[in-house]
Amino acid sequence: MALGLPLAANADAVHGKVALVVDVDDGWLQVLGPGAPGPIRVDFASPAMLHRRKGGQNELLGRAVGVRQGRRPGVFDATAGLGRDSFVLADLGCTVTMAERTPALAWLLGTALERAMVSGEALVRAAADRLALWPGDCTTMTVPEGAVLYLDPMFESQRGSAAVKKDLSALRLLHGAEPPGEAGEQSLVQWAWAQPCSRIVVKRAAKAPLLTRNAPSHQLQGKAVRFDVYVR
Repeated sequence: MALGLPLAANADAVHGKVALVVDVDDGWLQVLGPGAPGPIRVDFASPAMLHRRKGGQNELLGRAVGVRQGRRPGVFDATAGLGRDSFVLADLGCTVTMAERTPALAWLLGTALERAMVSGEALVRAAADRLALWPGDCTTMTVPEGAVLYLDPMFESQRGSAAVKKDLSALRLLHGAEPPGEAGEQSLVQWAWAQPCSRIVVKRAAKAPLLTRNAPSHQLQGKAVRFDVYVR
């Protein structure tokens, strides 16, 4: 994948607050500066992801997109980010398309998907077979008819554990001059509601305002996050 990013030999030569580090057989995001947190990787077979497969929050996510006995809907994750929710949905049996507009993140997702396809864990390989990556801005794409459209736009300033907040902070720095803001919200909403999808699921912080003026068909509430579900 051609990233179109400037190449730097070391951290001192990077003009920015976050870098994509590419090693011989690895890659990660690294926030720069004093006191910066450790590397942020996309690894679908990591201990953290394998642990999450057993997490209770997965039940909420699955219910939100409509997973039930005998039904595993196709899902279009329009804001894939680090791909963790996409992988969980694929692990639950859904066929998932990941859209990601930021080249560095799309590259990390692509390399993580390649590694997952040859993982020593059979369940990881099976989930990877149900994942596809579409690099680019989701608002230039068309969601497959009848799919579930999943949005996690990261608009909230506070959410979840320290590790989750570290990841969100790095992603915002990576986006740089592309903060979502109200204009970004409305652009995403207008695009989403014009898509031929069967259901739209929006992930929000537990106490965050609705993304739209329209009330959702129903909500699924967790301790830190909730899912606003709009059935078409």
